[in-house]
Amino acid sequence: MNDGTTMPIDETLARYSDLLYGTAMTVYVVAVVLFLGALAAVRGRRLEQKSLVNAGATGTADGEQRVPGRVEGPARRTLGDRLGNMALPVVIVGLVAHIGSIVLRGIATERAPWGNMYEFISMTCAAGVLAGLIILRKREHRPLLSFVLLPVILLMFIAGRWLYTQAAPVVPALKSYWLAVHVSIISVSSGILLVSGVASILYLIKVRWAATSDDAAAAVATRPGIGGALRRIVEHLPSTESLDRLAYKCVVIGFPLFGLGVICGAIWAEAAWGRFWGWDPKETVSFIAWVIYAAYLHARATAGWRSNAAAWINVAGFVAMLFNLFIINLVVSGLHSYAGL
Repeated sequence: MNDGTTMPIDETLARYSDLLYGTAMTVYVVAVVLFLGALAAVRGRRLEQKSLVNAGATGTADGEQRVPGRVEGPARRTLGDRLGNMALPVVIVGLVAHIGSIVLRGIATERAPWGNMYEFISMTCAAGVLAGLIILRKREHRPLLSFVLLPVILLMFIAGRWLYTQAAPVVPALKSYWLAVHVSIISVSSGILLVSGVASILYLIKVRWAATSDDAAAAVATRPGIGGALRRIVEHLPSTESLDRLAYKCVVIGFPLFGLGVICGAIWAEAAWGRFWGWDPKETVSFIAWVIYAAYLHARATAGWRSNAAAWINVAGFVAMLFNLFIINLVVSGLHSYAGL
């Protein structure tokens, strides 16, 4: 009901919501450590297999190495397998806490819980994690969740540290059912496109490092320090073809959702401001991002623009989306600025 009165805020639920938000971010950090540990363990297993080959071991169809004359027992789960299997439920626990934080904030304020920048970023990050769990559900793709969680953790930290807003009713301009429709669709599509952007960035990194000569690559991989560690991690990511397909699939899903969100925003704008489109800064950058993603899909369908060029276009769309998420709301003044922080 919207009679102009101020709805009471359940401070207890709001406090529990904040606690779950911090818990989710902490659990995500633990999951990233486990996933990266799984990648490091994969490297150790492959080095062990290489030594077996040098000692006269023979390979099998599934890539396992067998030493002649040795009786093989049941397949032993490696440390990488155990860490990877541990990381997945940890991510799920973090997502449950994250969704719980969003739900409790909505119950505490008796409205859709994405009426300011803090809440919108939380919703977008939760959508990104959920999309990552669904799209990267295959065992060989699961370590990519660590690279999805890294920007999620960063965004959640920024939102919780500098953009946090106490639970409160929204301003009159946002008291509309279009808040639940328009903002939720944009949040979900942004989360899916976040996964796509991460996949394209990893694709470009792997293509760049794959171009290095074998001797130079081996020298970097065995070198101590951050450079060598990054090289070893990149070596055990899925293939470039797999990363390219993942990025494309995410855009195929996220792009029409993003377009639907823009259309819903235009309908809401006509009801609130008397016009469907007014080239407000938020509207303008949203349109630019939409055009970039449309160009990416076109490039993927054009033989001469596939792979590297298309990936760069996708990264440009990812940057435009982040620019629209932060800079437009925080720096540029426009009609969408009433959402505040």
